[in-house]
Amino acid sequence: MKALRPAFLAALLFVESAILIMAKTQGRQSKPKAADDLFKAGRFVEAERLYAKVLAENPQDYQATLRLGEIALFANRLEEASKWLSKAIELDPQAPAPGALLAQVFYRRDDFLRAAPLFRAIGLEAVARKLESFKGGAPYQIEGDAGVSRIKFIHTDPLPLLSVRINGGEEVNFMIDTGGSEVILDTDFAKEAGIVRFGSTTGTFGGGMQAPTEHGRVDSLTLGKFVVKNVPVHLLNTKPFAAAARGKRVDGILGSLLLYHFIATLDYPNGELVLRRKTKEALKRVEQRTKAEKQAVIPFWMAGDHYVVAWGRINRGEPCLLFVDTGMAGGGFTAPESTIKAAGIDLSQGTEFGGVGGGGEVKAVLFEVNELALGNAKARGIVGFFGPFPPSLEYSEGFRIAGIISHQFFKPYAVTIDFIGMRFFLKKTK
Repeated sequence: MKALRPAFLAALLFVESAILIMAKTQGRQSKPKAADDLFKAGRFVEAERLYAKVLAENPQDYQATLRLGEIALFANRLEEASKWLSKAIELDPQAPAPGALLAQVFYRRDDFLRAAPLFRAIGLEAVARKLESFKGGAPYQIEGDAGVSRIKFIHTDPLPLLSVRINGGEEVNFMIDTGGSEVILDTDFAKEAGIVRFGSTTGTFGGGMQAPTEHGRVDSLTLGKFVVKNVPVHLLNTKPFAAAARGKRVDGILGSLLLYHFIATLDYPNGELVLRRKTKEALKRVEQRTKAEKQAVIPFWMAGDHYVVAWGRINRGEPCLLFVDTGMAGGGFTAPESTIKAAGIDLSQGTEFGGVGGGGEVKAVLFEVNELALGNAKARGIVGFFGPFPPSLEYSEGFRIAGIISHQFFKPYAVTIDFIGMRFFLKKTK
């Protein structure tokens, strides 16, 4: 073999060096892209690890910093979320996303005065004014000597209905809907109760329908043995929901954010809402019972102020993230067209009908899901509706929400929601 000439050797070394440099550059480029793809797919644990590696190589990477804050928020690790999002604001003071997410951090902490200017900065003036009204009065103050309160449902189907008192008044009818955020009051009932109003924003409801939602606050909300003082609320016409309440007047709705302040159990078989104080001691007792009874334990994440999502499966297809929204009367599942096609569901044989959502009438097609799963909990023959799923919801939070899992699926269970450990505990009655 002939000896390589110096010039050729130098050229070869140059090419090899260039290849190494390109490989390293591509590695730096592909790692953030891979992390973003994992995030969009809802694979937050893997995405978080990869974003951490990106930051280890480049501590000034804005996108990785932002995403670490967002994932920490989804996992309800609020101190960590605050750290990353504050750093993201330092890296790009003009970007709106870090401030909007940091607003949610303070909002979940009930630190309304720090959240208010951040909501104002993203154009939500009515929200900011409402939160500022809590100056001098901490929100969600829970009073009562009991450690546990059990509130019996008036009925469980089509949706749970129970009695609530607002500002110490007479008992009124409220639904439970984890697909809602703050407590909702009927607009006319709010007038009767003299509720203070701060303006309105636009909400998106079933079928993608939109409607103005006013913002207010109530002095107290009584649930069994507990009185919750200083409660932020939304105002909406809830009269059309009488169809889902056996014709009874619906004066309001309890959403996820009220339940967030307790360790709450929606006990469908026993027909009651069980509220425990949100303490480590109470959670430990729940965990011990969960282990002894071999209940299903399903991790979840929460995006925004109420999008609680967990891994599920439709017709034994690929795992996907499902939004746990218990407020869909008469069924247990709805999804966008992409999920319907992937699950092999034929809508041509379905029955068309009309329903009512928060934004008005919704047209839908009824179908059946052969098998629906959330974690290791499974059900067969679940009624599904095509139409109520808002098209904008699928990617609204930056990752894919493949569907909504709802009332019919959960009926055999006592569903405990643990916002401390971010888990559902599902106890099935045999």
